[in-house]
Amino acid sequence: MISSVIAQEVSQLHAELCSALADPTRLIILYTLAENPHNVTELTQALNLSQPTISRQLKVLRDRNLVIGNRQGTTMLYTIADHRIIDALDILRSIMRDRIQYRANLIDEYIST
Repeated sequence: MISSVIAQEVSQLHAELCSALADPTRLIILYTLAENPHNVTELTQALNLSQPTISRQLKVLRDRNLVIGNRQGTTMLYTIADHRIIDALDILRSIMRDRIQYRANLIDEYIST
């Protein structure tokens, strides 16, 4: 019984992590922060998005422990909490690229027949 409760809790945590990665804006923010730490103003300028949008998405990423905010004077500087998330995202992009290539090959085969 305890193991099923633990399995459910782990699955819930997994789903929450995946839901945080299910938004294109959050993915772009993560990749941007992987390059360098940024504050909200820098992110709004770099991504050409509004401050409320960036703040809302950062809150989701903070709540899921994907980014960390460190106070630097009057501003908050955001960094990636664990750079392995970028490795995981890169693996997912590689899988996506392979699937797109497979579909493109199917279309090429269909057209050439």
